[in-house]
Amino acid sequence: MQPARHKAAGPARSSCPAGPTRPMPTAWIPLLHVEDDLNDRDLLQAAVSEAGVPFRVFSAIDAEMAMGYLSGAGIYSDRSRYPVPSLILLDLKMRRVNGIEFLKWMRAQPDLAHCPVIVLSGSALEEDVRQVYACGADAFIVKPLGFYALVELVNNLNFSWFVAPQNGPTETNRLFPV
Repeated sequence: MQPARHKAAGPARSSCPAGPTRPMPTAWIPLLHVEDDLNDRDLLQAAVSEAGVPFRVFSAIDAEMAMGYLSGAGIYSDRSRYPVPSLILLDLKMRRVNGIEFLKWMRAQPDLAHCPVIVLSGSALEEDVRQVYACGADAFIVKPLGFYALVELVNNLNFSWFVAPQNGPTETNRLFPV
């Protein structure tokens, strides 16, 4: 003898897709991504979209372009269109001006001293890590493998750097590891 099966009563199905709904951000956080690889730039944009975080990503294809952006030179003088970023994701191994040289330049700019820089690199060499911290990087992260690992990284960046912990001051966010 088999037990009777009952239909569970519940709300009527809607035409909305299943899964959690993402709240629409009321404000966005400007993030500058300094990366010479087009695929990595596109993947970050897609990961930010998938994660539903309030980042607005501005991309620089090399360190020289990023220097122009941060200096507000030329087309970047319109700060309503090209705001000073709240966070910089920096590739380490780039042609012409590399991430170390960019960090040295940036940390020598008094107006940019407050802006956090996270080096996002394919290299995990101890010398690279030591050098970026010596030049003023706030964090060093090895580029994750796989799209959903990148989405998780983007979520962690949002929570670690911009979402205030309950009952704690916002300043403590920078102490949390990514």
